[in-house]
Amino acid sequence: MTLRSYLGSKTVTLCFIGIGALSCAFILAVLETSPALIGVLLSFLVLLTACWLIVSWLLERARLFRLQRLIEGLPDKYLLGELLPRPTDPVQAEYYDIMKTVSRSAIGVTEQALREKDDYCSYVESWVHEIKTPLTACSLILANGSDPAKLKQELKRADNLTESILYYARLRSAEKDLQIREFNVSSVIHEAVQSQMELLIAAHIQVAINGDFLLCSDSSALRFILKQLLINCAQYCPGCLITITAEQNTITVEDNGIGIPQHELRHVTERGYTGSNGRKNGSSTGMGLYLVNELCKKLEIRLSIASESGKYTRIQLSFQNLS
Repeated sequence: MTLRSYLGSKTVTLCFIGIGALSCAFILAVLETSPALIGVLLSFLVLLTACWLIVSWLLERARLFRLQRLIEGLPDKYLLGELLPRPTDPVQAEYYDIMKTVSRSAIGVTEQALREKDDYCSYVESWVHEIKTPLTACSLILANGSDPAKLKQELKRADNLTESILYYARLRSAEKDLQIREFNVSSVIHEAVQSQMELLIAAHIQVAINGDFLLCSDSSALRFILKQLLINCAQYCPGCLITITAEQNTITVEDNGIGIPQHELRHVTERGYTGSNGRKNGSSTGMGLYLVNELCKKLEIRLSIASESGKYTRIQLSFQNLS
């Protein structure tokens, strides 16, 4: 900060000082004070003002230099607000409090963005390893005479993994991507089941569909949610019966498979959580129910999960915004 720019910031103050000095000189002249004395007083005032300006400028410049050195030593510049000393001036202290609030908000947003970036990179890395399995299987099938049924099954797995990472990438802007319209729930359920038929047949899973109701929502997102639930059943519960019921504004997906331990139920929608069943399976990413839960939040669907080990798993999607 130059002396010229500092003087420019004090223009209003200097104007009032000048007006005050001229007013005092006028009053002294009316009182028939000696012109020499008036001159001396004005000269003293100018000298005092000049000294105040120079000293305050030097102090402010030194303060700015300290701040610049502090910034240069910080690897993350957005943390500066947390390291600034609280000023003693009451007005500056008010500005300091406001800046502190803004700074902490910015730090929170930045740290959240960094966490999301790390989570995304981690998921992409695990997804790359996961996608290799069906692609390698396809290569082996083609090299060994090409079994069409097995080839379709592995291609469907690859397609499901690709769709999952696309939905994960669009989660932050899901509200903009939603296409709300009215449709019959049963049609979306049948489409979801049909899309996963290769995996369901390979896992010897039977599906029973009952009921229907009109819904005003995003059919593509709902279809993806149902597909994720079917994929989980095919992965963890081969040979089970899946019953999908649509009634009273609720879709219920229930299977008679291995179930989920009670102590794991509250964690199954957490990002990357695989649980004991996932660890036994060995190929779980822990993202299926996480994506389901996140999409349910976007669509204002109440998700509830109930299960008992060795008996059943019941997932309910309850809708509020109906036609």
